[in-house]
Amino acid sequence: MAKLTQSVDLTNRGRVAVLTVDNPPVNALSQHVRQGLRDGITQAQADAAVQAIVIVCAGRTFIAGADITEFGKTPQEPGLHAVLDMIESSSKPVVAAIHGTALGGGLEVTLACHYRVGVKDARFGLPEVKLGLLPGAGGTQRLPRVVGVQKALSMIVGGDPIRAEEALKAGLIDEIVDGDLTAAGVAFAEKVLNDKRPLKKIRDLNDKIAEAKAKPEIFAEFRKSVARQTRGFRAPENCIKAVEAAVNSATFDEGIKRERELFQELLTSPESKAQRYFFFAEREAAKIPDVPSNTPDKKVEKAAVIGAGTMGGGIAMNFANVGIPVTVVEMTQENLDRGLGIVRKNYEATASRGRITAADVEKRMGLIKGTTDWNAVKDADIIIEAVFEEMPIKKEVFAKLDALAKPDAILATNTSTLDVDEIASATKRPESVIGTHFFSPANVMRLLENVRGKKSSPTAIATVMNLGRRIQKVPVLVGVCYGFVGNRMLHQRGQQAEKLILEGALPHQVDKVLTDFGFPMGPFAMGDLAGLDVGWRIRKGLGRKSPVADRICELGRFGQKTGAGYFKYEKGDRTPVPDPDVEKIIVEVATEQGITRRHISDEEILQRLLYPMVNEGAKILDEKIAIRASDIDVIWVYGYGWPVYRGGPMFWADQIGLKKLRDTMLAFKKQSGGDEFWTPAPLLERLANEGKGFTGQ
Repeated sequence: MAKLTQSVDLTNRGRVAVLTVDNPPVNALSQHVRQGLRDGITQAQADAAVQAIVIVCAGRTFIAGADITEFGKTPQEPGLHAVLDMIESSSKPVVAAIHGTALGGGLEVTLACHYRVGVKDARFGLPEVKLGLLPGAGGTQRLPRVVGVQKALSMIVGGDPIRAEEALKAGLIDEIVDGDLTAAGVAFAEKVLNDKRPLKKIRDLNDKIAEAKAKPEIFAEFRKSVARQTRGFRAPENCIKAVEAAVNSATFDEGIKRERELFQELLTSPESKAQRYFFFAEREAAKIPDVPSNTPDKKVEKAAVIGAGTMGGGIAMNFANVGIPVTVVEMTQENLDRGLGIVRKNYEATASRGRITAADVEKRMGLIKGTTDWNAVKDADIIIEAVFEEMPIKKEVFAKLDALAKPDAILATNTSTLDVDEIASATKRPESVIGTHFFSPANVMRLLENVRGKKSSPTAIATVMNLGRRIQKVPVLVGVCYGFVGNRMLHQRGQQAEKLILEGALPHQVDKVLTDFGFPMGPFAMGDLAGLDVGWRIRKGLGRKSPVADRICELGRFGQKTGAGYFKYEKGDRTPVPDPDVEKIIVEVATEQGITRRHISDEEILQRLLYPMVNEGAKILDEKIAIRASDIDVIWVYGYGWPVYRGGPMFWADQIGLKKLRDTMLAFKKQSGGDEFWTPAPLLERLANEGKGFTGQ
């Protein structure tokens, strides 16, 4: 065995040379991997005893993409393009033997090989679009030549991997193998040699390109089909243009040149900068400075959820989805039956769309046990409370759980605003109490805002962070304050939204400004979706008022569920329709408060909605409620629909410039007669004066 570089070995198995990449954890395409592949191909080519070459990877996966630590640095030779050209132009057949994931540059390596085999559970994809980029090493030119233009567009613009069976059917791999992968790769290479198969260079395959040439409307139809989900993103359009170049360019090399131009355009775009920042931000969120990754956690083999309402049912689904048995406790059989009925309908709806099978529905429902007997929580490793957002009720539930749960169980609350420490005070084990704030719908939304109390133990924290990833959420740890991070910042936006409609804007104008910015919906449509009665009940409990919202609720207009809220809704249609009756209420309240309404520009609306959120984020950082600015951004992207191509509120503020943001806030303060709401937070003031940002970007 010859060690070519620190991560690539070359061995001969008879007349087949085996190049093994071993660059843990995911065999990323680091410079030494690229060099090893280049040197290995060169040596194998020069060895008269070698007649074929197999590329395989050690560890848990094939090459899973680029080395992210090289992002933004000066590229080091050899470049991936040169390595792939060398593989493809080899005079001896090169076979890729794939396990785990062949993603991004990893899949592009396999596409430069003459043949590909993979194990049954291997996955194949080009996810660069999720970083605001496109596959820049020939992926947009080679993939359509193998799987066809329609399939290539779907894989490249969607960015999601496909499984081996689908890859085989599409022609992306030549065979599914089992047993020892290296031996299987060598056996396939022997077969290629024995059958005297030709060197299948993808660059020379033009049949599927010709098919698309004869059907030029394929691109217009595809653009139309993805328009809604790609709105605001730049990369999807460049991906489509690159595949168009594969079809329409006179030569393969001309298509490669166009791919490179489109890639460079994206690399310097603000959207890709934001998406690449967010890629790292999401990974940083998993790191808790005082709770290292080796902290012992509680192994969760059984879970319990208190409450079978919308949240409770959704939370239970997360456990069942990953095979964890869960018991749902309700006060009455009627509520329990209703809640579990909704869970079944949710699963059946998913099955009707082909995402799971009918057997999956029954398997998951079989893992969810409903009961009205509180004793059923006694063997649960974690119990999550999902009852009404009222402190007396929460404390009563936790006192009950304290008496019933086993000593080492984690007791979690799904509160979205309330004091976790006060809830924990109802127990004799505050160290086991922690917040697990799921977002609605809990079975869909990816954010899990975990809230550490003053006495929450490292084990409790490690357990909910690890559990979050296990149930396929993105967990972020925050501290205790009213509304934690997400809702505390949202409250600032909500205050301004209410003021804006009294001063002259209308709900549909305010909402449009935010949807144009990239949010899926604005504050008023979001309120209608969530149910205006929820906030109304919370306000009454706190003795607070919101004149317009309260008046709307007093009319029985609670949003979509009643067919009217801030907007009207036609039966069976969720499209918000502006309502003159609401405008009348707004004008009446403004008149009662002595407010002279005026025209308000979209720019002012955007600044007044988002700048206070950034300011509150600065306070949250100063108070150490959030560990880092990027955690706030992860919360807002995954929990509140902040467009990922804008990176999150704190990153976005850095791109504007904190001095400009601070000065605009001071101008609003002056305009409002000295309203303290617009006083810049100390951290914002300090960073603005120093010319720095929150995120270091």
